[in-house]
Amino acid sequence: MDAAQARALIERYIAAYNAFDIDGMLATLSPQVRFENWSGGQLTAEADGIEAFRVLAEQGAQLFAQREQRVLGLRLDGARAEADIGYRGRLALDLPGGPPAGTVLELQGASEFGFADGCIVRIVDRS
Repeated sequence: MDAAQARALIERYIAAYNAFDIDGMLATLSPQVRFENWSGGQLTAEADGIEAFRVLAEQGAQLFAQREQRVLGLRLDGARAEADIGYRGRLALDLPGGPPAGTVLELQGASEFGFADGCIVRIVDRS
């Protein structure tokens, strides 16, 4: 996969994420996708395979009334890419022991993407 194809695939994935389009997100992924979310150095969510990813994506979509990821920088290196991500989301639900519905969260982090056979095969989010 060349750099332009990798960039387009990441842009499609993020556009679908921002639009709460889970099927659109899944359309960019390999059936064997590996997903990890790290926050503060701790693994907070993971999924192996597209069906496990769907479950996680559906749960995540219910948490937010609005959400947006923005690519602030992108480095491509063959079969992998690293994106600097700006994130803003407004909670739809009260989080147990956390902020209430309506709270706006703003974070910066990075996402690593791996590619195989024209699909995203690995996503590691860090914040």
